[in-house]
Amino acid sequence: MVTSVPPPLDTSLARQVREQFVAHIAGVLSGMSTAIAERLVVLTDQSESTKESHRRRDALLAFQSLSREWTQGTVTAWRKTLTAPKKMPREPMNSTTLELIGTDAVENKILASRLALNMMDKTGMALNELRLRIQKLESTRELASYDVLRPEVTAQLLIDQWTHAGLERFIWVLVQDVVQQHMLETLSEAYKQANQFLISKGVLPEIDLKSQIRFSAPSTINAGFGPDSVNGGLYSGSESKGRGHVYASSGGQDNATTSNSRGRQSDDDTTTPIGRARMRAQGLLGQLKRALGDRAQDYVATQPQDPSPGLVKAINQSSADDIQQRAALGEDADNIVMENVAEGVGAGVARTADNLRERSASIKKQATTSGEKAIIEIVALMFQSILAEERIPASVRVWFARLQMPVMRVALFEPEFFNTLHHPARKLIDHMGSCVLGFDSRAISGSALESEIKRVVQVIEQYPDTGRRVFQLVYDEFQKFLSKYLTEKGTSQRVVTLAQQVEQKETLAIQYTIEMRNMLNSMPVREEIREFLFKVWAEVLAVAAIKNGPQHDETIMLKRAASDLVWAASAKPNRTDRAQVIHDLPALLQGLRQGMALLGFTGEQQETHIKIIGDTLADAFMSKTESIPQERIDAMAERLAHLEDFIIQDGAGDIPLDAASIEMLVGIDTSAIMVVADGGSKPTQAMLAWAQELQPGTWYTIDHSNKSAQVQFVWRSERKQLHLFAAVDGSCYLIQARRLAAYLQAGLLVPHEEEALTVRATRSALEKLDANPERLLS
Repeated sequence: MVTSVPPPLDTSLARQVREQFVAHIAGVLSGMSTAIAERLVVLTDQSESTKESHRRRDALLAFQSLSREWTQGTVTAWRKTLTAPKKMPREPMNSTTLELIGTDAVENKILASRLALNMMDKTGMALNELRLRIQKLESTRELASYDVLRPEVTAQLLIDQWTHAGLERFIWVLVQDVVQQHMLETLSEAYKQANQFLISKGVLPEIDLKSQIRFSAPSTINAGFGPDSVNGGLYSGSESKGRGHVYASSGGQDNATTSNSRGRQSDDDTTTPIGRARMRAQGLLGQLKRALGDRAQDYVATQPQDPSPGLVKAINQSSADDIQQRAALGEDADNIVMENVAEGVGAGVARTADNLRERSASIKKQATTSGEKAIIEIVALMFQSILAEERIPASVRVWFARLQMPVMRVALFEPEFFNTLHHPARKLIDHMGSCVLGFDSRAISGSALESEIKRVVQVIEQYPDTGRRVFQLVYDEFQKFLSKYLTEKGTSQRVVTLAQQVEQKETLAIQYTIEMRNMLNSMPVREEIREFLFKVWAEVLAVAAIKNGPQHDETIMLKRAASDLVWAASAKPNRTDRAQVIHDLPALLQGLRQGMALLGFTGEQQETHIKIIGDTLADAFMSKTESIPQERIDAMAERLAHLEDFIIQDGAGDIPLDAASIEMLVGIDTSAIMVVADGGSKPTQAMLAWAQELQPGTWYTIDHSNKSAQVQFVWRSERKQLHLFAAVDGSCYLIQARRLAAYLQAGLLVPHEEEALTVRATRSALEKLDANPERLLS
C-alpha cells in the first residue's frame, strides 16, 4: 500500500517574503522622520500661546535628538519578528486580567489599534490575498500573532519603539497623521510587491474566493489576522442586537462578542459595537471587491481607469438630458417630483425606481467591458435598496435617487468608492440618511433639512465632472449646516449657550488652580490659605472671567485679592506691616465676600471661610507664620493680572457638571435640562474614543432615570467635554464626556443604526447578485 506524503512546507520562500517586506517598510523611516521634524517646525510656528510654543519647541528638539534611536529600534524590532520566539506568545489577556497591563501599554495598544485599522482599510484586498498565499505556503489557517505581515504587529512595534526611545506620547499625537500617510503608502506597495513575488514563484496565481463569500463556517469567519478582523472576519449578513452590542451569527462562537463584559472591558477600540460594525462593513467591501474581481475579469480595484468613450458619452448625455428637462420646466421641475411622491408614497417612489432602472439599463448597454457593466449594476442595486428604505421619508428618497448618476460616474472613475468606507460620496449619503431616518413625511416636508438636502443634490448635479471633490465640498457644507440647524431651536439653543459658558468656566477654574499651585509651590503659605485659593478662589476667578471678562475691573480686583491675601497671611514682624494689614483688612474681607457671593455662597458658608482666614491672619500678625519677600508677592500679583496669557487652551481634563452650578453661573431654570454628570462605572479608553466620534444629527435611544427617550445628538463642545442630545418632546440631555462613554458602555445609549445606509445598500446588492449572478453582466 502506498502512503501519500504531504507536500513539503516551503518555509524558506515565506521567510524570503517577510525579509523583503521588512526591508521595504524599513525604507520609509528615513523620509518619515524628516517629514515629522518638518511638521513639528510648522506646529511650533503656529502655536497661539507662549507656553504651547515652548512645549512644541521642546518636542521638536526631543525628536531631533531621539529620532535616530527610534528608527533604528523599529527596524531591529521588525527584523526580530522574522525569527519565531522560543516561547510562543500567550493569547491576549481577557477582561478579567486587564488590570495587569500597565497604563502606558494600554495607551500604546490603543494608538496602534487605530493606526492598524487605517492600514487595513487602505490595504484590505492586497493584504487578504497575501495572507492566503502565506497560509498556502505554510499550511496554516492563521498567521502567527507576532507575524510582521499583520498590520497590528507592524503598528505596535512602531509605537513601542517610539516610547522606548524616550519620545513622549503627546508628540506622537501631534504627528500621527504624518506617520499614517507614509505607512499607508509604503504598506500598500509592500503588500503588492509581496503578492507579485509569490505569483512569480507559482504560489496561487489565481485565488478562488467563492468559498469565503459564503462564509457560513466559523473557520472562514476567523481565518484572518485575529478575531473579528477587518479582512478575515466577514460579516454573516444576520445579527442580533443587544443593548449597545452586536452579535454576528457565524454558525459558531463569535470570538469578539462572547459576552457583553468582554466587549465592554477590552482595551482595543475595535471591540466597541461601532468598531465591530466598521470591521464588518469593511469586510463586506472586501467581499464586494472579490465578487467583482471573480465575475468581472477586467475589473481593476487598485487604480483609476478611464471608462470606454461610448459609456462616458452615454452618461454625459443622460446628465445633459436631465439638466435640459429641468431647465425647460423651470421652478415647476422640483414641484412635479414632489407631486409624484404626494400622489401616493408607494406609487411615487415606485415610479422613480422604474425610471432609474430604465436609465441604468440603457447606460449599461453602452458599456464595453465586464468591469463597467458590473459597476453600473452594483450602483443601480444600491440605489434600489435606498429607495426601498421606508424609514426614510419618500420625498428625501426621491432626492437621494438623483444622486445615482453622479455616484455611478464616481464609481466608474474612482475604484476607491468600492474600497473604503471613507469616500466622501459614501459619507455624504450616510450622514444625510442617518439624520432623516425615522422622520415621517409631514415632519420633514418643507423643513430646512429637506431644503439643504435638495441644495446638496443640485450642487452635485451641476458639477458632474468633478468627482469626489464636489462630494467632499458639499459634505463639509452639510456638516456646517447641521451644526447651526440642530442648535438654533428653542431649548437646544439656550442649552448650547449655557453649556459653552459652563465648559469655559470649569476649564478656567482648573487652569487657574494649576497656575496658582505653580506660583505657590515654593512659597511658605499656610495650608488653610492654599486650600481656600485652590478650591474656592480659582472658581471665583473663573466665574468672574466668564461673566465680566478677564480684564474687567471686578475681575482684576478679585485677582488682586488673591495676592493681597497671601501677603496678609505671611509673618508681620514690624510695626509698619502690621499697620498696613489693619488698614487694608476691611477691603480685603469685603473683596473675599464679594467673590464668594459669585459662587452663591450663603452667609454661613462665607463666615466659615472668613473665620479660618481670620485665624491665620492673627497668627501672621504675631509672626507665627513664615515671612514671604515682597518681590515674590509682587511677581504673583503681576502674573495673576495677566493669567490668561499663560494658561493652556486645551487639555483641561474632565469637566464637572451639575444643575446647581449651571443655575448659579447663568441664572436660568434647568428643569427642562437633564444634566447627566460624571459618575457611575469607569469607561474604557475604547468607549471614550467612541464617545468622541458620535456624529451630529444621528439618532439614539437613551435610558436615563428609568425613562427611555428617542434623542438626536445635536452638539459637542469645543473642548469635547460636554455633549447635548435633544428629544422629540423638546427636552435636552447635557452629558459630561466620561458619563457619555459610560452610558455607551452600559448600553444606556444605543444608536438606532450601527450600520451605514450605503453599507446596508451594498449588502442588499450582494444578496441580489448571490441569488441571480447572471444579472451582473447581462
